[in-house]
Amino acid sequence: MSVRHAGAGSRRTPLLLVNGIGAELGLFDPFVAALPDDLETIRFDPPGVGGSPAPVLPYPLAGLATVADDLLTRLGHGRVDVLGFSWGGALAQQLALSARHRVRRLVLVATGTGALMVPGPPSVLARMLTGRRYRDPDHAREVAGRIYGGTMRTRPEQAAEVLGAARSAGPGDRGYRYQLLAAASWTSLPFLPLLRVPTLVVAGEDDPIVPLVNARILHRGIAGSRLHVHPGGHLALLTEPHELAPVVDAFLASPEEGETGTAD
Repeated sequence: MSVRHAGAGSRRTPLLLVNGIGAELGLFDPFVAALPDDLETIRFDPPGVGGSPAPVLPYPLAGLATVADDLLTRLGHGRVDVLGFSWGGALAQQLALSARHRVRRLVLVATGTGALMVPGPPSVLARMLTGRRYRDPDHAREVAGRIYGGTMRTRPEQAAEVLGAARSAGPGDRGYRYQLLAAASWTSLPFLPLLRVPTLVVAGEDDPIVPLVNARILHRGIAGSRLHVHPGGHLALLTEPHELAPVVDAFLASPEEGETGTAD
């Protein structure tokens, strides 16, 4: 777990960050650095990733949402804002449903509705079946443009740095498989209308893993949500944090009353 405490006197709601599949909490470093200093951030590694031990048995996303809820209680937080990136977007949605008292605002980045979503091409999804790209810099460079799109198409050499492949052992096989299973057995599609929390959906036009149509489905399904479409790829939150951090921060800091969703 990692907590960046806000400066003295800050009254802003803390932001819980939930990462993508196989990604340890350090991958959020560029985005956290681009956020204002007065915003407290909370990060954690899911079971079997980074500093978190691998679970003995597979787990449902609803169970992991309960763990996240308990973590926030131990930290002494009542309400928080939640940002879910890719796989973490599924967990963020589940947390907003099962712990509605906990989530003030929701940000969903490069994510969809889980098992019932519009998938990327089979050749892309096949590359996602293992966490090799997190521990093999050459492999990360080879597949980056094809699976992540955006700036990874023209600068694939940055993939190892962005994914931490040059400095990390990567996720364990069991932990990675359990994350895959958790997402494969979950969908938010039926309960999107039940998500009454103010929501920002962020998506890239060139995202092979989560095609843009999935963001439009989330936007249409979550009443009053906002949609921000950028020209980048799946990893834009990490590769272009100075472009997306202000978008997220403006949403989190905007007035709470009288909000209306924007048309896509």
